Amino acid sequence: MRVSKPPNGLQALQIYAGPRARSVLSQRGLQAADVRVIPAAAGGAKGLVLLPLDRWLFADWLRDSKQVLHMIGSSVGAWRMAVACLPDCEQALAQLGEDYITQTYPREPGKMPTASTVSRVFGQVLQERLGVRADEVLSHPLRRLHVITSRGRGLLHKPGRARQALGWLGAAAANTLSRRSLGACMERVVFSDPRDPLPFGLNDYSPTQVRTLQPANLSSALLASCSVPLALEPVHDIAGGPMGSYWDGGITDYHLHLNYAQMDAGLVLYPHFGPQVVPGWLDKPWNRRHAATPALDNLVLLCPHPDWVRQLPNAKLPDRGDFKRYGEDVAGRQRDWRLVLAKSQQLADEFAELVTAGRPVDALPLL
Repeated sequence: MRVSKPPNGLQALQIYAGPRARSVLSQRGLQAADVRVIPAAAGGAKGLVLLPLDRWLFADWLRDSKQVLHMIGSSVGAWRMAVACLPDCEQALAQLGEDYITQTYPREPGKMPTASTVSRVFGQVLQERLGVRADEVLSHPLRRLHVITSRGRGLLHKPGRARQALGWLGAAAANTLSRRSLGACMERVVFSDPRDPLPFGLNDYSPTQVRTLQPANLSSALLASCSVPLALEPVHDIAGGPMGSYWDGGITDYHLHLNYAQMDAGLVLYPHFGPQVVPGWLDKPWNRRHAATPALDNLVLLCPHPDWVRQLPNAKLPDRGDFKRYGEDVAGRQRDWRLVLAKSQQLADEFAELVTAGRPVDALPLL
């Protein structure tokens, strides 16, 4: 993969953009009024590095914007975007970071916690932080939340560990052929704020359904979007959605490689933890599916530079594997994750300085 030193005097942050977006940035920089959509990827603990940037974007830079802002996410990205819709989003995003870092689950010595335990405990956190405030999340005057979930089909449609094991093998095999083939095993269901539809189509993946996001199903949709197979249990029969078993939104939409170029106007601003936009979680081994396409023509992607990442604990971004890596050393994991969160303030500071200066931005072409 090509790695370039960040232009614009940046050290920690890289900015990539599609052709249309690069043209806009080179002429007049990036302005808050340009932003129409913010995607948020799945990726577990990697999302910690984006929280300081989230806080500045939503609590400061975009606070007084007059345009409708569509916020679409899967898994931890959906959690981040839901919190960013709250009126006290700066404090709420800080709390999200603390909740993620301090998460612990009852388990037997030497074993990982069961999927049912993780679903129960994490579900309680979502209900306490967002479920009881669902009316606030969904009543922001200008922010529109869209939560991506993946609903099982065939063997993955109903509960049962044996059925699910065979179903996931079938899904992986189908995806080796194409994302279109994955549709036989997994349906995308997007729970969307009904006040304004997304400004682009969702015809990149079939089958797809759009259902109404409402206070009665917000916490269930978010839990489903975060339900990593095997680590958590699926969520069944979400209110207002088709019947069945719902899983992590990252299965169909890992990095949200959507048809953004269909928008009539404006840009897509994408805080991300890497320079590529991988369509689905099962596409990770297939490098030919990682490349930018014309669908990303109007996308501006912000991500940490690899040299900056190498300065972090373990010389990498946090990830879900850290739960096994640190094992019984919970304090060590929490210490290092807090250090990553603190260092990530540099990403927010660099971006804030760049856009508030109002200068043209020299973005790298998307990979």
